[in-house]
Amino acid sequence: MCWGGKMRRRTKKKTQTTARTGASAFRALRRFFDRNGYVRLPDPKKQRRFGSDYKKGYEVRLVAETKAELREIRRLLKGAGFKVARSFEKNYRYVQPVYGQEAVERFLAQ
Repeated sequence: MCWGGKMRRRTKKKTQTTARTGASAFRALRRFFDRNGYVRLPDPKKQRRFGSDYKKGYEVRLVAETKAELREIRRLLKGAGFKVARSFEKNYRYVQPVYGQEAVERFLAQ
């Protein structure tokens, strides 16, 4: 039961960019990566030396200049089927990591 005025249907806000899926999302992510992204890989020597104390893993980092770019990167990652991790600030930019060996290999294969 509704009290008061008329009930209105909620509509989704229109975004500046359209949601992309599949190949087009990968192409857009690749442009961000080619601009200033990078890959972090574990060091096998340190893994042997420090064993389970060495916690570095496989990671792709996509760097955004603005929060709007960061939102776009996160939307593209979801559309491409990647798990979206917590982003962080580094040197006045925003970094969106993609963790895991399988995810890194899949990202680089595209």
